[in-house]
Amino acid sequence: MKNLLASAALSAFATIAPAQTIIFGAGYADFSDSLSVDQAIFSLEYQHRPFHQAERFSATWGAAISSDKDGDSHIGVGLVGTYTFGDRWFLEGSVMPGYYNESLALNDLGGSFQIRSLLGVGYTLDGGNAVSMAITHKSNASTQEKNPGVNALKLRYHLNF
Repeated sequence: MKNLLASAALSAFATIAPAQTIIFGAGYADFSDSLSVDQAIFSLEYQHRPFHQAERFSATWGAAISSDKDGDSHIGVGLVGTYTFGDRWFLEGSVMPGYYNESLALNDLGGSFQIRSLLGVGYTLDGGNAVSMAITHKSNASTQEKNPGVNALKLRYHLNF
């Protein structure tokens, strides 16, 4: 009975696991405020298995954390959509509201509530993992008086499991 339960658990995990992704990103952040300090940025993102799949489009939930060289950081949770072209190329978009903390006062974005949006294009490698180039934007969507925003260009590696 123990072996049967273990086999059932492994089978269930095997069907779920391939649809999850961890994404490592690195790039450069360009703050809109001219007094801010532009710098390198790093990110880690998790995308769950899709809750909706059509022929070429899928939608899922995701979470992302990013930090720049000086320690300005953002953590957010939201929706991710992916549109595939053929077997290998894809477009990805996401919106993740969350918490922003500036370590450097010059990089104040107007408040701790910031929304990270992303638009990327990627290519799936032979093993199922992928690489992508993405543009992100963080802004408080004018919910605060100050809203300078920050844009970043990132090279990303998608590790599917």
